[in-house]
Amino acid sequence: MMVGEVWNETRGERLLGRVRWCASFLCRGRGLTFRRRLGEDEGLWLVGGRESRLDAAIHMLFVFFPIGVVWLDGEGCVVDTCLARPFRPFYAPRAPARDVLEGPPSLLEHVAVGDRLRFQAPQDPTGR
Repeated sequence: MMVGEVWNETRGERLLGRVRWCASFLCRGRGLTFRRRLGEDEGLWLVGGRESRLDAAIHMLFVFFPIGVVWLDGEGCVVDTCLARPFRPFYAPRAPARDVLEGPPSLLEHVAVGDRLRFQAPQDPTGR
């Protein structure tokens, strides 16, 4: 599993410093389920297969804390955001999205619809 940073390229600021890149079915399915907390600099980037409202929907069953949710199209452009509350069964974006970024509620203060976000993996110190 890859861990990296997320940047808001539109605003030129780093949003989160420890984000898990979640591309497998198992990782996306588990998400933040059963976690007790999420640090202010932590997040999860759920990578989808295609742009869709239904495929990008999330649930908050067995998630014990509120999270900031950012839906992105295939180009990394924000199409919707929301504050998701614990144990709610369904959240879907207003527009088709491919990926979902989940983070602390404060994430929503630094992202707006139309912003372009980028996941950046750490640099290999050997230069490979």
